[in-house]
Amino acid sequence: MRRAAMVLLAVSVLAGCSAGPSDRPVIAVRGEDNQPLDATQLAGPQPVPPLEEFREESILQWSPCTDATKERMGPTAPAGDVEYQCSRMSVILDSPGRPGRGTIGVSLLRVGTGRNPLVVIGDPDGEPGTLKAARLAASLPPEVLSTYTLIGMDRRGTGRSDGVQCIPAETRAQIVEYDPAAAEQSDLVVSVGEAAQECVLDLENRLTALDSWRAAADLERLREHLAVKRLNAIGFGDGSKVLTTYANRFPTKIGRMVLDGAPDPTLDSVGVLESRAASAEQTLDAFARDCTARSCGLANPREDVTALIGQLRTTPIRGATIDLTPGSALHAILAGLSERSRWPALSDAIVKARAGDGSGLNALLDPLVSELDENPPRLDAGMVTGCNDTATRIPPDRVAGLSKDWQDKHKMFGALFARMLLRCGPFPVPQLQRQDPLKSAPPILVLSTADDPVTPAPGTERAAQRLPGGVLLGWQGSGHGALAQSPCATNAARDYLIDAKVPTNGTVCPP
Repeated sequence: MRRAAMVLLAVSVLAGCSAGPSDRPVIAVRGEDNQPLDATQLAGPQPVPPLEEFREESILQWSPCTDATKERMGPTAPAGDVEYQCSRMSVILDSPGRPGRGTIGVSLLRVGTGRNPLVVIGDPDGEPGTLKAARLAASLPPEVLSTYTLIGMDRRGTGRSDGVQCIPAETRAQIVEYDPAAAEQSDLVVSVGEAAQECVLDLENRLTALDSWRAAADLERLREHLAVKRLNAIGFGDGSKVLTTYANRFPTKIGRMVLDGAPDPTLDSVGVLESRAASAEQTLDAFARDCTARSCGLANPREDVTALIGQLRTTPIRGATIDLTPGSALHAILAGLSERSRWPALSDAIVKARAGDGSGLNALLDPLVSELDENPPRLDAGMVTGCNDTATRIPPDRVAGLSKDWQDKHKMFGALFARMLLRCGPFPVPQLQRQDPLKSAPPILVLSTADDPVTPAPGTERAAQRLPGGVLLGWQGSGHGALAQSPCATNAARDYLIDAKVPTNGTVCPP
C-alpha cells in the first residue's frame, strides 16, 4: 500500500514538472566571421578541415591531476608516466523552464603534447569522458598524442561534472536485481516510479537540462574557450549522438570528427532496444566462440550462462550492496560483453559464479550501481539523460507483451531490454528541439562494430548514411567500439585525424 501511494505521489509530482511550450529563441547559425549564415546555403561536398592550434592561455585553468585520475581508474589505470591535467568549465544550465539561466559545472581532462585539440565524449551510462580520454591516450598511436591534445569531457550529469546520484541505493538495487523473465512486473513499475520521483525532487531544474541537445551546447562553449574555429572530436556510442546534434546546431564549426558506434537515428526507443537485444545475442555467440578457442573454463559458454541464470533464480548470491540475481547477472554479463578486453575476466567471473562466488560479476556490475573512486553510479545519469532524449513512453501492459515476445526471439537478453522500456514511463516527457537535416558537412569518419550490444552495426550504418559527409568503416569484431580495439580501424582514424586521408566509404576491417 505504501509503495502504491509513493507511485501516485511520483506521478503527481512529475505531471506538475512536465515541460510546457518552449520559448527558446531561434538559434542563428553563424559563419567564420561570426556573421549570420543561412544553413541551407551549405551544400555540396566539403574538404577535411585544416588543423588549428588552440589557445594556451584561456579562461580554463588547468592543474595537474595525474594521481587523482589514476585513483579514479582504479587497478585498470594505464601504466606509464603519462601526465594528466584537469579543469572545470562553467556552462549554462538552460533548463526548459528557465531558458538561458542557471549554471552547471563540467569536468575536463587533457593529455598529450599536440597543439590541436581533440575532444572526447562518451555514453552517459558509460565511463566518463575524462577517463575515456585518459585510457585512449594510452592506446592510440604516439603520433596522435604529438599532433593533438586529447580533451575528455564528462558530459553534464556524469563523472565529476556535477554528477547525478539521485536514485536511492535500495531502489537502484531493485531495478537491477529484478528478474526480467518474471511473470509479474508490478514491483519493477513501482521501483522505476520511486526512482523518477526521487530524481525529480533531488535535481529540480537540473533534471530536464541533462540531455544531448545541451551537451552539444557545452561542446560549443568548450570550442569557444579553446579559441579554435572548428571542433575536432571523437564520440563513443551515445557521445556520437551529441556530435551529430552539434553538427546540426553548428554546421560551420564541424572539424575532424570520428563517431565510434552511433545510435540509430531512424528507430524509436522500442526499435533501438530490440536491435540491442538482437546484437547482444550475437555478441554472446562471439564471446562463446572466443571462449572455446582459448580453452576458457566454460565447457559450453551459452549453456553455462543459461544454467547460471537458472541457478540464481532459485539461489541468489548475497552481496554487500547488491545481490547477484538473474537480472543483476545479466546486467553484469552485458557490461562484460561490451568491453572486448574484459572477455577473459568475464568467463572467469561466470565460472566463479557457478561455484557460488559472485565477486567477478559484481566487479563488472559495480560501476553501474555503486559510487566508485569518486565516480557516481552510472545507472542514474543513464536513465535521466536517456529519458530526456526521447519523448516515447511505453505503457506497462505493452511492455509485458513485448517482454514475452522478445524473450522468444532473443532468448538471453530479450526480456531484459524489453523491461528497460519501463524506465522512462514515470519521467516528464521532454519537448524535443526540432533539428533541420544537415545539408552539407566535411567528411566524418563513422566506425561500426559487427557485434556491438550498445550501438548495433545496422544502426551505426544508418547514422552514417544520414550524415552528408558520413564515411563508414566497418570492423568485423565484437564489443562496444572499434577504436583502439581494431588496428585497422585505429590506423584509419589516425590517417584521417593527422593526414586528412579519408578511407573509402564502406571499407571493412577484419576481426
